[in-house]
This record gives sequence, structure tokens and C-alpha cells, in this order.
Amino acid sequence: MIIIGAGLGGLSTGCYAQMNGYRSRIFEMHEIPGGCCTAWDRGDFTFDCCVSWLLGCGPGNEMHQIWLELGALQGKEMRHFDVFNVVRGRDGRAVYFYSDPDRLEAHLREISPADARRIRDFCQGLRKFRAALATYPFLKPVGLMGRKERWRMLASFIPYFNVIRKSISVLMTEYSAKFKDPLLREAFNFVLYEKHSAFPVLPFYFQLASHANLSAGVPEGGSLGLSTSIEQRYRRLGGEVTYNAKVEEILVEDDRAVGVRLSDGQEFRADIVVSAADGHATTTRLLKGRYMPEEYRRLYTEVIDEPGMVFPGYVALFLGLRRPFPEGDPCTTYLLTDEEAARLTGIRHPSINVQFRSVHYPELSPERTTVLYVTYFSDVEPWRELSDGPEQRTRSRGGTELHTLPVRRGRAYYEGKHQVRDALLEFLEHRFPGLRDTVAVRDVSTPLTQVRYTGNYDGTVLGWQPFVESGETMEELIKKYGPALPGLSNFYLSGVWATTGGLIRAAAAGRHVMQFVCRDDGRTFTADVDTSAPPPTHVVIPVGPHDRQDPRPPDDIRGHHGKDATTDDRAPVTPALPVHLP
Repeated sequence: MIIIGAGLGGLSTGCYAQMNGYRSRIFEMHEIPGGCCTAWDRGDFTFDCCVSWLLGCGPGNEMHQIWLELGALQGKEMRHFDVFNVVRGRDGRAVYFYSDPDRLEAHLREISPADARRIRDFCQGLRKFRAALATYPFLKPVGLMGRKERWRMLASFIPYFNVIRKSISVLMTEYSAKFKDPLLREAFNFVLYEKHSAFPVLPFYFQLASHANLSAGVPEGGSLGLSTSIEQRYRRLGGEVTYNAKVEEILVEDDRAVGVRLSDGQEFRADIVVSAADGHATTTRLLKGRYMPEEYRRLYTEVIDEPGMVFPGYVALFLGLRRPFPEGDPCTTYLLTDEEAARLTGIRHPSINVQFRSVHYPELSPERTTVLYVTYFSDVEPWRELSDGPEQRTRSRGGTELHTLPVRRGRAYYEGKHQVRDALLEFLEHRFPGLRDTVAVRDVSTPLTQVRYTGNYDGTVLGWQPFVESGETMEELIKKYGPALPGLSNFYLSGVWATTGGLIRAAAAGRHVMQFVCRDDGRTFTADVDTSAPPPTHVVIPVGPHDRQDPRPPDDIRGHHGKDATTDDRAPVTPALPVHLP
């Protein structure tokens, strides 16, 4: 088996292939594993550009089992904050989105007593959703479930039917608009760091409930550490990875995928080919647009270019600072004025997310230093307009294919990056005086950076958007055809383009693909947990508003509340669920 791409989807596919007796080899265009789940060094600092929370990092759900099968978490510390995100308004007021529904309700009612009824409704839904997570299926694709399995799955959701029905049928933009307090009306849209205009209330419940159950923290070692752990699991299982190997074409003979051709002209043959690379590039370039029925053709050549059909890319500013900043919360979304937003090229919504990442990953920077990670959703076109370098873009319009990958950038592009850097530094300096003078190293990435290193369409990091036509169409196509293209045998799609976004979904896609492969080969699928290292441990790091006193007695509080969180403040907890955050 040949697998294209060593992102999480490709690595997961390889692990499950090896577990089921297949001999596999992964070809990766970059020099390291992970794809979008990665990091890079600048001097003594490591800039981690991916995991801000990892669904399934704690037990009590099927997501967790997948990570343990992939060897992703073993021997590591999982870090959880008692606040999922802070949203700070233009007037300086802040909303602390505790994932624990009791603390969240008390905090929100302090901000706006007039909204008590709507606050109670939201938090009651969150309480119910915490229990529902244990029933959410990840291990087996619905398309392979028999009738009894589907009925059993549906029956498990009956106790939560009302909260699921209500939360999936109302957009968060509509739900939040009914708050009387203007800050709450806006802040609820930014619980998940950026504004997701097409998201209903359900994914907000899902993330917060996972976080409350200690299953959405961050893993020791960060994003590249996570990817490297899975790669090591793959190699221990006997898999092989070839880096700096860019696939240019999927070889097809007699309507069968038989191998790949690399950019240097080398050809490699295999019985099965799986692409965990960019979905658009796979279908329109590697396969030259063949084997796409009308549903796939429309999805990849029309729908994909409609607004909101794929997740946008990011602009990210990384700063390595020479001293600690204990006054900074781990994660804050700042709502911007129109004037502030106007200086940020490509910005989708007037907000930025600021993370003091050294609280997440202290091992990735020297002691008593800080890594700052500042991001915003960005359209790719303004950055393309600034770039005068030749591009390799894979896009089909009117039957004409445009093949491009960015090769070089011109002065305007770099001046655009410097403008964004300076605007964000000015914003941060205003809120954290003296910060500018502590900068040791810095870096800026744009959606075109993502295109360069991963080949992802328009710099997206998550592929198809859920809850809109593109994501829903992909889910229906997987149910209809499986992760394959009709008319082409021995070929499968994996990774985020065979599902709808997120690291756990990319990892689950690899498991699902191999279940389809085993079915097609008449094999019984098998998977086992990696026992080469002990299970992960868990700690809770308190955040909390610094000017608030927790109303409960000290005996009810894990760790210290009301002071800045450091590694000395972390409170160990057992991984047994349900676990209630302090």
C-alpha cells in the first residue's frame, strides 16, 4: 500500500494498515511528519502552530481510544485549563468561558442578570451534553454499520434527543443575538476562538463539554510531538516513511490505481493507493480529473470556490519573548475596532486570538521566557494579490486546470507581512506595556505559507466546513461510495478531505479507511492499543478572572484561584470520568 501524505490522516491510515497485515509506505513532500499538525524552531524557541485543544485527550469516549491505538498520548501529560477561552470586548470587559456549566452560569449571571433565563438555558444544555459525549460514535463509519448497529447507535442518543435537536437546528449567530447584554451577544460567537458564522450551537456544546470532561486539553510536546509519536508508532509497526518526496501523479491502469510517480520521475508500484493529501489536488491534478461522478465534479470544481465551503486559512504571528508574562491568560480573543481590523490583511472577522503558549507547552521554550501565538482567520486572495511570484495553483474553471505551487514571493508580500506584524505588536504593546522590548525572535505565517508546506487548497487547515453544503455533501458521498471514487478500484481517500475537519476526525478517517479496505479484501479489521508506554496523566491549570473571588470554600478548589497560573499551580487529577473542573 502507498499512502500519500504524512499528516495525521496519512499516519493514521498507515498505522491501521500495519495493524491489519498490510505492508505500507508513506510519501511526504515535507521533511517532517504532521502536515498542518506541526511546529518549527526559531533560535531557542519552538513555534507550535496547531494544537490549542485536542479532542479525545481524556478517557470516557471513543475519540480517546483512537489516540491510544495510535500511540499519540502515552507517557505524556495532558494539560487542561479551567477556562476554555476568554473573550475581551472593545471596552475592556471580559467573558471567561468556563467549561464547567456551574461556574459558567454564575459568571455569566454576574455580567448580565437580565439574561439569567437564556444563560440558564445554555448551561443546562451544556450539562446534558457532557453525558452525551460517551455515546458519540467515532470507531466505525456509519456506512459500514449494519441495521442493528445503527439502531443501537440511535437508541443511545434518545436521552439527549431534545438537546441535540435544539442545538443543531439553531445557528449560534441567531442564538447569541437574543442576549440583552451587548458583550454577551457578541462574545458567544467567539467561544471557539474565531467566529464560525455557519456553526449551530451544537459544536460549541461539543467542545465545551469535552473540555469539562478533561478531554480537550493539550498534550505535552505540542503538535509536532503528537505527530512524531504517531510516526514512531507507525515505524514500530513496520511502516516506512519517505520524506522530501512529492507525488505528481497517481498511476492508473485498466481503471485500477497501481502506484505513484514522484516529482523526480521515480515510479513506485502498489496494490492499493491511499491519498491523504489535499483533496482538490488529488482529484483534479494527481488523477487529472478522472473518476469524478457529477457529485464529486461539482463539489471539487464549483462548490469549493463558493464562500464558506472550506475552512479559511490563518495568519499567525509568533513571538519569542525574553521574560515571563504572568499577566497574560493562556487564551484570549480580543474584539477589534474597525480601525484596528483594517490594518490586518485578509481578516475575516474583527478579532484576534492571543495565546501565551508557554503555559500550554513550557518545554518548547527556555525557562522564564514566553512564546506568544496570535492568529486570525484570513482570506487567501489579498495575500495572492501581494505575491508576484509564480504560483502552482490547482483549480479548475470551465474545464481548464491551473497548476501552481508558490515558488517565491516578492517585496509587496513581505511588506504585507511586516505591516501585519507591526500592527499586532502595537496592539499587544498597548495591552502589555514593555512587551515589544522583550522580543527575541519573531515569525509570521499566512495562508500561502500553508499552501507552500502542505499543498492545502487556499491554505485551509481543516478542509471542508461542516453544517454547510460542502461538508454535508462529502458525508453523503462517503455513505454512498465509501472513501473511494466510483470506477477506480484500489484507491481510497483519507484525512480531513474525507471527513469534516479537526485532528481527531483526520485520525478517525485513517481507521475508517482501513475498515473499508479490509471489507473489500474480505479481511476482519483489527486494532489494538499501544502499550509501549504508560497511559497519559492529567493536570488542571487554573486561569480565572484575577479580580474575582471564587464563592466556594477553599476545600472545593483544586489549586489556587485568583493568581496567575504557572506550572507550580497545576493540580493533578485522575483520568477517571466524569471529572468536574474546579
